[in-house]
Amino acid sequence: MEKNNILVRDLCKQFDGFLLDHVSFQVPKGRIVGFIGENGAGKSTTINLILDELKRENGQIQIFGKENTISAVKEDIGVVFDECNFHDVFNTSDIEKILSGIYKSWDSSLYRQYLKRFKIPEKKQIGSFSKGMKMKLSIICAMAHKPKLLILDEATTGLDPVVRDEMLDLFLEFIQDEDCSILFSSHITSDIQKIADYVILIHQGKIIFEEQKDDLVYNFGIVKCGKEKFASISPDDYITHRVTNVSVECLVRDKEAIKHKYKNIVVDNATLEDIMLFYIKGGAE
Repeated sequence: MEKNNILVRDLCKQFDGFLLDHVSFQVPKGRIVGFIGENGAGKSTTINLILDELKRENGQIQIFGKENTISAVKEDIGVVFDECNFHDVFNTSDIEKILSGIYKSWDSSLYRQYLKRFKIPEKKQIGSFSKGMKMKLSIICAMAHKPKLLILDEATTGLDPVVRDEMLDLFLEFIQDEDCSILFSSHITSDIQKIADYVILIHQGKIIFEEQKDDLVYNFGIVKCGKEKFASISPDDYITHRVTNVSVECLVRDKEAIKHKYKNIVVDNATLEDIMLFYIKGGAE
């Protein structure tokens, strides 16, 4: 039985000045996969290829175990981009009329329940909504037809911390159904750190790593020391390093092993953002 809702193999796309270079990863059922990287790294390009908005030059994309013929599986996918695409003159009832005609599995009572839960005004025109309210509505609409796969491209960008927290809780509820999964692209690494099971880092069109989030957050660490102490650390013991005027910082894969081996060296915890910045700016391949 197929265990992935998305499988990407050797995906390539060339633009002027940019190459998406043999990108491979998977989004397992019942899991949230965070997709991180700086702006222009290839996150949105990859998502647009998965959604068949762009034509790939090479590689394989499977959704629900089938080659991606998106039209055949659209009913089971919810997509949210960083902009609300509903017309300003519509209200929530207008949106419901449109979407219930598009999706056979549209659930009106679930939609109403979400509107109430997230305090979305039902009579007001969408043009009068705040950015946060528009994003909440977009997420609600993506979920009200009960998809098996959510694809989120910067869907929490521009939301205040309280609203972001509400949406993250909703995403965690969504994957309680072991058939459902989420591909969540975001540059807000704290959101990914909070809810993702796996993290993919893409940089300049290449996948740098695909790791379990807990391994990254609990095992990786940052060594901070003077240049003399740094000279005593074996290059095999760190992934990459950066030099400041007064010290050297190294990213290590197993902080407990490093603490054990180098007794007089301080090893700090590493956040997902720290890890991403080290890979992108620290000169690692």
